[in-house]
Amino acid sequence: MAWKKAIVVRFHSNMVTVQDLETHQRLECYLRGKFKIQKIRPIVGDYVEYSVQENGNYGTIENILPRKNQLFRPTVANIDQVVLVTTLKDPKVDLLIVDKFLVQVEKEKLEVIIVLNKMDLINSQEEKSKLKEFLEIYKPLYPIICTSKITKENIDLLKSVLKGKISTFAGLSGVGKSSLLNLLDPQLNLKVGEISKKLKRGKHTTTYGELLYLDFGGFIVDTPGFANLELESFDKDEIKYYFIEFLKYQPYCTFTDCSHTVEPDCAVKAAVEKGDISLSRYNNYCVIYRELNQ
Repeated sequence: MAWKKAIVVRFHSNMVTVQDLETHQRLECYLRGKFKIQKIRPIVGDYVEYSVQENGNYGTIENILPRKNQLFRPTVANIDQVVLVTTLKDPKVDLLIVDKFLVQVEKEKLEVIIVLNKMDLINSQEEKSKLKEFLEIYKPLYPIICTSKITKENIDLLKSVLKGKISTFAGLSGVGKSSLLNLLDPQLNLKVGEISKKLKRGKHTTTYGELLYLDFGGFIVDTPGFANLELESFDKDEIKYYFIEFLKYQPYCTFTDCSHTVEPDCAVKAAVEKGDISLSRYNNYCVIYRELNQ
């Protein structure tokens, strides 16, 4: 029997749910024992080859095809772009978390779009100042789309960005990932949570990563939100390459192995002093560098 090709849309225990690339039909598939022996398991976004059992109700994963990329938090493979959803209020997202996530995405050489959600909550002068500051820091570096489920601001623009691609939504719990996805495609009907008044952060509503088909074309991975983010399997000396605004200055540092922290005649530090590199981003780089140096 000829094998068919599919994409993994959900992983659960010893089975996976796949969507056939030709028919778009979903099927539950068992994993062959060889994968357990080899300590190999598919993840959401993996392309696989599968066979259909005689009764037609289930399939068997025969082969896992090579990945073009993999993101580890959230765990997903073969994506075209990452959509980092963040907020300035309810919850107030720490920019260190934003920068840690961007470092991870840059390491995997993935396209990233920042979605600044819950814009309807930005009303006071202080909040507007925070918005201006955020845009000044990140807009020169990454595309930013400001959104709101209340006003439906830029929802059509976000659709056009997602159409025809495999994307993943990621961000802290409570930033409104599932709410945005429900606006983009109401048929998804994802569970939406609320902000914990006691903890001032979101409650988890998505409990597993799942690849969702969008009715206007493309796939999106709705992933469980995280309360914090720690960088794993990173070397302190590689972090400087993932702060993309550093790259054009690094060749002009006096020391070729300059860490941009304590060395004299550092072109990156000089750029920070001139205002050409954001002080917030540089300070967060130093925090990450020190954490990895412990």
